[in-house]
Amino acid sequence: MKLSFGRSLLKVLRAQKKISNRIEKAVAKTRRKTKRSTPRPAKPILVETTAFGSNPGRLVMKSFVPTSRLPKNPALVVLLHGCHQTPESLDAAAGFSKLAKERGFVLLYPQQKRANNSQDCFNWFRPSAVARDRGEVRSIKQMIEHLCERHRIDRSRIFIAGLSAGGAMTGALVAIYPSLFAGAAIIAGMPFGSVRDAMSALRAMKSGATPPPGGWGRPIAEISPEVRAWPPITIWQGMEDRVVKPANALACVAQWLEVQGIVESSGRLEKKPWGSLQSWKVTGERKVALYSVSNMGHGLPIKKRKSVTTLRSVDPYVIPADISAPAEMMRLWGLSRFRV
Repeated sequence: MKLSFGRSLLKVLRAQKKISNRIEKAVAKTRRKTKRSTPRPAKPILVETTAFGSNPGRLVMKSFVPTSRLPKNPALVVLLHGCHQTPESLDAAAGFSKLAKERGFVLLYPQQKRANNSQDCFNWFRPSAVARDRGEVRSIKQMIEHLCERHRIDRSRIFIAGLSAGGAMTGALVAIYPSLFAGAAIIAGMPFGSVRDAMSALRAMKSGATPPPGGWGRPIAEISPEVRAWPPITIWQGMEDRVVKPANALACVAQWLEVQGIVESSGRLEKKPWGSLQSWKVTGERKVALYSVSNMGHGLPIKKRKSVTTLRSVDPYVIPADISAPAEMMRLWGLSRFRV
């Protein structure tokens, strides 16, 4: 009786061991499959660089370099985000890194720090931030120089664009370093030298900037008195913008026309399906252009390739429209698809 019971118990233990071994093998197999099927975390599209200069404006430098598809001397595109934006949100919604890969240019995204501005805005309204070789403009210039040296950038093909506060900072950079850029786009921005502090900036954005004594061209003429050649500039404005009043776009136009000695009445107005285009040429070259986009609020217009919900959830300041500012910039700047 005892012997029979012992044999039965032994059989049970052996069976349990077999079952346990099977379970362990199954778990190990599942783990191996899971490990193989689980994708590795994607590398960030934008790479941060910490050592690029003295960085007096205490900004962050981020860039995208399509090393697999890059010509010997690539162009450089500098993009300045707006308030409440990050380079990552702007890039994800507007697709500039994809354009850089397709067209073989280097992409630079200067980024504001929350410690400098609680709304993540570039401090375009502070004289110390936009003075020659000081503050934030100096930091951005250092970033550009760093990329030029590291990637043998074609210095005749450096372009810059900015949205909102970034648009205002774009105007400041072109005013101070005009020979550095081959083209610029100011999107829902403000005229250079229009204000001197945060409170007056908010009033000007909401109600329209007041021309300074001597006219809109004077702030630029004072900071760059000997400059005679300026890069072509496009100014973009949503006509339903409630953050930056459209009158400020007209002030930007007046500023760049005045500093270049272009008569306002010489412009050509064209009606477009998306709004209107007004342009001014000098010896056949378009030097200033105003893109007035109908039924659009505060932001960067981009072609309606995605649903409004999806696009605006990524970045509310990248707005589906009947015209794409990124595509138009690529066309104007001659950044065609790169062929290996």
